[in-house]
Amino acid sequence: MIHTLERTQFIPADPARVWAFFCDPQNLNALTPPEMHFEILGQPAPMHQGQLIAYRIRVAPGVRVNWLTEIRHVREGRYFVDEQRRGPYSLWYHEHCFESLAGGVQMTDRVTYALPFGPLGDLVHALWVRRTLTHIFDYRRDTVEKLFAAQ
Repeated sequence: MIHTLERTQFIPADPARVWAFFCDPQNLNALTPPEMHFEILGQPAPMHQGQLIAYRIRVAPGVRVNWLTEIRHVREGRYFVDEQRRGPYSLWYHEHCFESLAGGVQMTDRVTYALPFGPLGDLVHALWVRRTLTHIFDYRRDTVEKLFAAQ
């Protein structure tokens, strides 16, 4: 089954500064809960269409997986899309949209995803994955709020 998670957040900051922050792959670590032990493998270049980013995350106690995403689409200052090439999902398509508004930026994250293993994957989603993704995006929202309030 295909699932969607969508979050919208207003960031009271200069659009160019917001874009620069989210386009730097090194900032992924700050946006990921510490218990996931997020680790970028290698030194990624500034974000660009076609870029591959490899990293490792902890998906469960004692279970770390390698994940490879590709930056599929970029429209400077407006949006970019990362898509899983290898990792724990059978589908992962993450759209990051930025809309300049008076006093800041409205950022929307939309993730379209599916788990492997058919009905078993759906059960794992209902019991664990949905809650985990909600936690990750709650953490991300809170971190962005703190980072841009402090600046």
